[in-house]
This record gives sequence, C-alpha cells and structure tokens, in this order.
Amino acid sequence: MTRGGTDREPVSAAEPLRVTEIFRSLQGEADQAGWPTVFVRLTGCPLRCRWCDTAYAFTGGRVMSCEEVIAAVADRSAPRVTVTGGEPLAQPGCRDLLRELAGRGYQVSLETSGALDIAGLDPRVTVVMDVKPPGSGQAARNLGSNINHLKPGDQLKFVLADRADYEWARDWLAEQDPQARISSLFSPVFGELAPRDLADWILADGLNVRLQLQLHKLLWGNEPGR
Repeated sequence: MTRGGTDREPVSAAEPLRVTEIFRSLQGEADQAGWPTVFVRLTGCPLRCRWCDTAYAFTGGRVMSCEEVIAAVADRSAPRVTVTGGEPLAQPGCRDLLRELAGRGYQVSLETSGALDIAGLDPRVTVVMDVKPPGSGQAARNLGSNINHLKPGDQLKFVLADRADYEWARDWLAEQDPQARISSLFSPVFGELAPRDLADWILADGLNVRLQLQLHKLLWGNEPGR
C-alpha cells in the first residue's frame, strides 16, 4: 500500500473538512520532536485558552474533501502526519481522516485539547492530549473520561504558566496515576514561565515527567505555518 492512496478506493463517505493550513515543518513537540512532519491544521475550536497561539484557526479556512487533504499531504513528502487545530475533533470528518492516513502507512498523531471524547479513534493514531490547568482559563473543560481511552504510546501535555499551574499538574498526576502507561509532558507557556524554573521544580519534586520546550517556537517564534 503506497502513501498517497492511489491504490485505494476514494473516501466518498467521509465528511468534508474545513482546513486552515497544510504545511511541512519539523515536529516541535511530544515524542516525535525534531522529525520532518506534515501538519494538517483543521479550523475551529470550542475552547479559548488564555495563551492560545493559533487563534487564527478559530474561523475561516477552506472546505476540502478527505481525498483532497490526503493528496495535499502526499505532495509534501513526509512519513509523519500530525492533525491539529484549533480542536480537530470538533469536526466529524477528523476521525475518517485519521483512519485513512493511518491506512496509507503514515505515522499519524492527533493533537487534541482533551475537552472532546477520544473514544473510538483508530488505534494506530498516537494521541497527544492536553490537560488544561487553571491558568488556561479552561480547566473546567477537561473531559475526565478521556484518561480511560488513552493507550500505551499516547501522551499527556500540560502547558503551564506559573508555579500554581505546576502544582496543580503535579497533584493531578499523583491522583490519576497514568504514568505506568502514558508519558506526561510539562511545557512552559512561551514567554511567561522560564523553562529553567520549570526544570528546577520537576527535579526538586522527583517527578517522572518530560520537560518539553516548543522546538518550532525556538526556531521560528510564533510565525504561522511553522
């Protein structure tokens, strides 16, 4: 089976998608950081995190069929694909897209806010799921049942603005104890929390978490499409 899907039936039953951008860059986060990756950024998000850096994806975009998105991915020639947003699961067609990309041999990851149900996703897809701390203004939107649908290889991401957020995330992990099967990533809000401070807190508390710096922002700042 070749990437790009030329030997497969058209995905005629898949829902169309509203897409903000499709681009090739280096993965900036999670376990695949540093690898060339094609990003499919879907439009729309029901959340409004205080530090959101992709507000341009809340509206607009253009409608594309699943086949058109897959063809655009194939044109950008990378074995890894990340479907992100906005909140990609807000669009029903996202699940079809994830399944079809995985079926064409891509290494597929999904970046999701954790506010929408992840049950029933294609098991070949790696889920990188946010857990929103109080500083985001969206902690009430965390869908607790999602923790039960994560599988080995999936990852939890905590974007933290200050010491209070850090302590909240630390205590959340102690209560939920997902770390036997799920990696947890702690990331400082860019420009607000000094990475060194977060590193010191992690080491002082002996947490079994991974400090994550956003590689794409270190390279290109907040430039869209990077």
